[in-house]
Amino acid sequence: MCGIVGSVSTRNIVPILVQGLQRLEYRGYDSCGVAVHAGGGLQRARSTSRVAELLEQVTTSRLEGHTGIAHTRWATHGAPAVHNAHPHFSHGPGADAAAARPGRVALVHNGIIENHEELRAALQAKGYVFASQTDTEVIAHLVDSLYDGDLFEAVKAAVVQLQGAYAIAVFHKDEPHRVVGSRAGSPLILGVGKEGGENFLASDAMALAGVTDQIVYLEEGDVVDLQLGRHWIVDRAHKPVTREVRTVQAHSGAAELGPYRHYMQKEIFEQPRAIADTLEGVEGIVPELFDGANAAAWRVFKEIDKVLILACGTSYYSGCAAKYWLEGIAKIPTQVEIASEYRYRESVPDPKTLVVTITQSGETADTLAALRHAQGLGMTHTLTICNVATSAMVRETELAYITRAGVEIGVASTKAFTTQLAGLFLLTLALAQSKGRLSDEQEAAHLKAMRHLPVALQAVLALEPQVIGWAEDFVRMENALFLGRGLHYPIALEGALKLKEISYIHAEAYPAGELKHGPLALVTAQMPVVTVAPNDALLEKLKSNMQEVRARGGLLYVLADADTRIESGEGIRVIRMPEHYGALSPLLHVVPLQLLAYHTACLRGTDVDKPRNLAKSVTVE
Repeated sequence: MCGIVGSVSTRNIVPILVQGLQRLEYRGYDSCGVAVHAGGGLQRARSTSRVAELLEQVTTSRLEGHTGIAHTRWATHGAPAVHNAHPHFSHGPGADAAAARPGRVALVHNGIIENHEELRAALQAKGYVFASQTDTEVIAHLVDSLYDGDLFEAVKAAVVQLQGAYAIAVFHKDEPHRVVGSRAGSPLILGVGKEGGENFLASDAMALAGVTDQIVYLEEGDVVDLQLGRHWIVDRAHKPVTREVRTVQAHSGAAELGPYRHYMQKEIFEQPRAIADTLEGVEGIVPELFDGANAAAWRVFKEIDKVLILACGTSYYSGCAAKYWLEGIAKIPTQVEIASEYRYRESVPDPKTLVVTITQSGETADTLAALRHAQGLGMTHTLTICNVATSAMVRETELAYITRAGVEIGVASTKAFTTQLAGLFLLTLALAQSKGRLSDEQEAAHLKAMRHLPVALQAVLALEPQVIGWAEDFVRMENALFLGRGLHYPIALEGALKLKEISYIHAEAYPAGELKHGPLALVTAQMPVVTVAPNDALLEKLKSNMQEVRARGGLLYVLADADTRIESGEGIRVIRMPEHYGALSPLLHVVPLQLLAYHTACLRGTDVDKPRNLAKSVTVE
């Protein structure tokens, strides 16, 4: 959610700012805007439409400037409306903020300021007039109130007063060619330019793809000063620091649609390649697969005897599936917690627990906070399964496994989920081996199955025409139930989430054995029941649960393995999976559920890649 791009340059920076916003659209937003230093003052354009409409605005008005900031906003405080869109201006105390008088300070902000009401009251008492309901405008006025000829000093003084999470970029009309940024709890990077001494700020390296590959990842509490040909950083104590400049290849081509209708469809079909890339180089099961900078995995795996998984949303469901593997294969007691809940409850810490975080972006605010909470309780053995090697999560955990899903644009996660499952299965095998619970024969069999996954996934993707047939039924529905048992209950949860996220059909998932304990009351001919039916030890129990649905006139849609003897008939539609895949079956069964959600959403005409009210990278609590 929320994206930032900023720059100081000797060239017109507006095209680069807008292009950066286009590359950040995948994060989710409901308004956007750009502000520049031009004609000796500040000028801006804002829109509650897409970045394409903002581009039309700036082109028509010929907005140009050498210093500027831009933003995509996902609404928290205040409705999606132009007056709440960023950048925000401060006109100084006593000024009518809605008047034509040019602003003095321009500011964009990601995050949430928790003490904004207190600050707003103090600023109003000084004569500041507010034009929006946002917490962001508070920061703009605060910086203005502290400004005494040096923007860097004003921002340093302002951030000391902020409580909550923020990444900000700000410039002042009296200081051309200067942008100041700061971050705490929300990501912000510095891009060192290659032309004319220009420098950049962004919330994501992808925003600067093709502009610069020289990236500095700002740390918690950093304040950065950008000018032509120079930049400097102070830490949270306002002491000068040097941060490493890294070469980061953020390929813009990854965001191209190619022959696909939507990014989600493209990403569903990229899963065989994403799994192959994630497993590339895995020749054997060794703890060193998870080593961080200190090569500590072998020691850590020997010392721990429990696992605690922390995650949110889709990543939480991948953790729920991993619990079955970790306890069933590695024989390690495993607890899975929703990160936003874990950090606020009393728990019993155990230093012999491996804390595993799962996150696509590595910047998920709740998961980062939960990790820090666990570390604060003395649980120092930490590992992340993450798709971004340079993210805060990877930097803050002891061990890591980097999935290689590539850039995922669609808000509804697909390939990130399946690559997380692949990483978690490898973790299960590595822990089992370190505890002496994985024989050579078992290791060889599991590795063979994992290497075959890309081919197996291609066969599942070939079922798309049959899934479209299901979607033609679902398009008329407003509710759906998803059922699974054991290892496949989390897959039912993920299927229900996908359907509700992008088609806006209300969907819930249950362990099939729970059907008679309440949900069966909902079953009618207008309530489709999707059932994940692999040929495992729980199949006969699952068949009994399916009969409970049929006896009440419900409609069954079943993903069945070939040898389950479940056939299509009146009130039951079956898609037969190409092969039974044992412990790795969840990676195959989730794909038709992704396709079902996608094609149902297409038929209903929703915005598949950017569903309402949702964001890709959830960087606020």
